[in-house]
Amino acid sequence: MYENLLYDVSGAVCRITLNRPHVYNALSPGLIRDITAAMEAAGADTQVRVVVLTGAGDKAFSSGADLKEGVMQAAASDSQLALGDSLRTTYHPMIQAIRNLAKPVIGRINGVAAGAGCSLALACDVVICTDEAYFSQIFVNIGLMPDAGSTFFLPRLIGPQRAFELCSTGRRVYGPEAARIGLVSQSVPAAELDASVEAVVGYYAAAPTLAIGKMKKVLNESLYSDLSHQLEQEADNQDELGRSADAAEGIGAFLMKRKANFSGK
Repeated sequence: MYENLLYDVSGAVCRITLNRPHVYNALSPGLIRDITAAMEAAGADTQVRVVVLTGAGDKAFSSGADLKEGVMQAAASDSQLALGDSLRTTYHPMIQAIRNLAKPVIGRINGVAAGAGCSLALACDVVICTDEAYFSQIFVNIGLMPDAGSTFFLPRLIGPQRAFELCSTGRRVYGPEAARIGLVSQSVPAAELDASVEAVVGYYAAAPTLAIGKMKKVLNESLYSDLSHQLEQEADNQDELGRSADAAEGIGAFLMKRKANFSGK
């Protein structure tokens, strides 16, 4: 179904694996299109309640844009090339597909996440990396600025001054520092990565998916909203959730002092 990634649904879990390990899962135009389509497919699949995004191999999540393919290759010989058009037609839909997905996306970062690969990781809702993995805004090394959403995510995660430092130097931020400064949710030894990811996946696979999706939507909006708008968003979305099967189950379970069995509806 996909040429550049692996797509697997097992139970409530969808696993999307960038599958270009020979180039450290670099983002070619084809891979970007596949990621976008895969996220949309996961969103449309009522069986899926949580998505895991990772990279094939043990060295890289994604090394960023594939400089040997697509518009970046042409940029080497044409200084007037409009890179913005490429972003609008490839990277922007990919990042928006992740952020608009009304289900949690767990980033399993098994190695380097650089350039647009770093942006892709930061677009996830929960990010778990190995201690040896690193994040780098390497755009500055080729005379460009961060894109694919990094200028949006970074200052909100780690503050404007630290975001500027990482963007303007391109230095590597390894797992333990990434967790300490709030760039990722967890950093764990490589041998513990799968267990740590599965613990989080297990939680979300059994969580009230409709409510989680609404939380994601309203939290996204809060990043560029005011209090009055957010209060209304809370009221509108809570009204809808109050009529859901999961709310009825959750309230009933609470009153009966038993564990809730959410269906995600």
